[in-house]
Amino acid sequence: MRKWLLLVALLGLTGPLAFAKPEPEAASPLLKPTPSQAEAAIWATRFLTRFHYKPTPLDDAMSEKIFTRYLDSLDGDKLFFTQPDVERFAQYKDKLDDAIYDQDLAAPFAIFNVYQQRVGERVAHARALLDKGFDFGKDESYTFDREKAAWAASSADLDDIWRKRVKNDWLRLKLAGKADKDIRDTLDKRYANYLDRVRQLNGEDVFQTFMNAYASSIEPHTNYLGPRASENFDIAMKLSLEGIGAVLQRDDDYTAIREIVPGGPAALSGKIKVGDRIVGVGQGESGPIVDVVGWRLDDVVEKIRGAKDTTVRLEVLPADAGPDGKHFTLALVRKKVSIEEQAAKKSVIEVKDGTHARRIGVISLPTFYQDFDARRRGDKDYKSATRDVARLLGELKADKVDGVIVDLRNNGGGSLAEATDLTGLFIGKGPVVQVRNAAGQVEVEDAPEKRMAWDGPLAVLVNRASASASEIFAAAIQDYGRGLIIGEPTFGKGTVQNLVDLDDVAHNEKPAFGEVKMTIAQFFRINGGSTQLRGVTPDISFPLTVDAKDFGESSYDNALPWTSIAPARYTPVADLKPILPQLVERHDARVADNVGWKNFEADLADARALRAEKTISLNEDVRRKERDEQEAKRKARELAAAGPAEPAAKAASGDAVAPRKGDAAGAAPKQQVAASGSKPTGDDAAASGDDGLQPDERSIRSDLKREQDAKARPDVVLDEAAHILADEIDLIRTDTKLAAQVLPRGAVMPPGID
Repeated sequence: MRKWLLLVALLGLTGPLAFAKPEPEAASPLLKPTPSQAEAAIWATRFLTRFHYKPTPLDDAMSEKIFTRYLDSLDGDKLFFTQPDVERFAQYKDKLDDAIYDQDLAAPFAIFNVYQQRVGERVAHARALLDKGFDFGKDESYTFDREKAAWAASSADLDDIWRKRVKNDWLRLKLAGKADKDIRDTLDKRYANYLDRVRQLNGEDVFQTFMNAYASSIEPHTNYLGPRASENFDIAMKLSLEGIGAVLQRDDDYTAIREIVPGGPAALSGKIKVGDRIVGVGQGESGPIVDVVGWRLDDVVEKIRGAKDTTVRLEVLPADAGPDGKHFTLALVRKKVSIEEQAAKKSVIEVKDGTHARRIGVISLPTFYQDFDARRRGDKDYKSATRDVARLLGELKADKVDGVIVDLRNNGGGSLAEATDLTGLFIGKGPVVQVRNAAGQVEVEDAPEKRMAWDGPLAVLVNRASASASEIFAAAIQDYGRGLIIGEPTFGKGTVQNLVDLDDVAHNEKPAFGEVKMTIAQFFRINGGSTQLRGVTPDISFPLTVDAKDFGESSYDNALPWTSIAPARYTPVADLKPILPQLVERHDARVADNVGWKNFEADLADARALRAEKTISLNEDVRRKERDEQEAKRKARELAAAGPAEPAAKAASGDAVAPRKGDAAGAAPKQQVAASGSKPTGDDAAASGDDGLQPDERSIRSDLKREQDAKARPDVVLDEAAHILADEIDLIRTDTKLAAQVLPRGAVMPPGID
């Protein structure tokens, strides 16, 4: 969240500029604020200073916080600005509050313009280094984690930091088996593309970054969303949009088709496929085709999206055609397209234990979504997580499952109403969460009055990335004694946000001001406790995938403190405490002999050790030895998982050792390493996981294959959660007294109870 808009990962972006020899870079046009942005800042400030759960005046003290956070958003790794730059910017340190109130945003734009200039200088330096080559026999290292580093004292100091950074990029590709010429071409193109991406940032990007620096200085979950970001947020909540039904991504100069949504206009046409490149877009049956080669991805997306039942024409360069290949034109009628990838899904795991077999239904829920607009319009078929889960539960009942797991791993939250309603599917009527507003008033949110949609054995699987609405649901299930909470302690977000449409309050006919996502309340468990900072503690804990200091609410420097209130009036529907010791004992005994689980734990331990390192060697022999050691570990785990009869089988853990941040170079996937004692070929490196490339530097098909391979790997965490729930079922099927305690009153008992 620290680099929310501009810089997700340094040099982790690719763009349209083809590689070329470094030349003196032309100065970018200076960006300037607009009057509407200055007005939008005033409207946002009115709400943030008056109606926020933690109202904070916009004064000199807040100005200093904004200043620090804004620089961090632009250059959090301190790779572009120098100490003299920061000292020059210090004149604005206590004046950003005045800049907003006086509707004069020249200061943040001036800082950004210097930033853009410095990026040009750094990229030119990096590209020039490529002709010189590097000595990989030297004993030196690169400190890649610069979040807490001091600003470089001079440009010369930055030159040396960048020399090591480029050397590390080169070494990764070299270890992946790339030839020097290919390495030089790849990196030259990478750096040029990065500069081009930064130069494509516009005034709206700068304003949004600055206003986010202000909003998030109050509290971590308060944000400003520009008009385009606001539209994307709305799409994410309702899981639908009006367009052609294709997922797009950048591919050098082009916008390429990454995925085609089943049932959408693109899929139904049968004429477009993954990898095809869109080179032009026209509106209507006869509107002119606009060349979009080299455009920003979101600008192309905006051209393609549009009102339902309108026509968009695409000029397409086929995936298998060269740059001079024959184009074709395709007319598509836009339709409402559902984004099913983020919708609830079901599966069934069969757990065998000796002569017994238990069918465990799994409902995976990536987010608590709801189409607010459709519901307000009275649309009876509005999209809703609760409705989808209720339907899936009915299907799982028909499949005769013995128990249900609700998988909330990596579910960052969503609609508070959906969290409340969905809880009701498992507890029936009753309070779910308490909400306290800024005035200290507490309201209890109740699940609607209805019978449980599922009253059998239940577990909720969570991890550190389960947050907000996920924590409301998990906490209520735990407080009611309704189901087992399994996994890691959750994120710890105990606050409620509301969207304020600034255009609506300003009575603008067209979107211009954007929205403020503002914290307006704090939620509390029905037992009076809070998930804020502490999250939900599982009944049965799994190994930590990430430390709390690195990820979660406690990692923010301005998170709200933990507190508690009086409990709500509620009656638990069951009590799982009597069965927990036996379940934990069985879990511990099972994983002690489970090779896949042991590999999972070993992978996590190796990953934690690598993440703890802040530097990486730039000596080829040292790096190769480190990678060989990792590869040896991976192969040993693979062999242990396969057993003596299948030595070549895939490791049950599914993952090799995670990379260092310095090796990852942004959003690189978990990597395996080259075979011991040999120089890897390109194919060897690709097979082992780390090809030295950024994600957008691979072909779309290669990237998709990596994703598919990752999804196909065994999920040892989900598998063990299913075994734990099967253990509960086996214990209660022969003990009616225990069953009466751990299941809701009147629940249908699993088969086998006398």
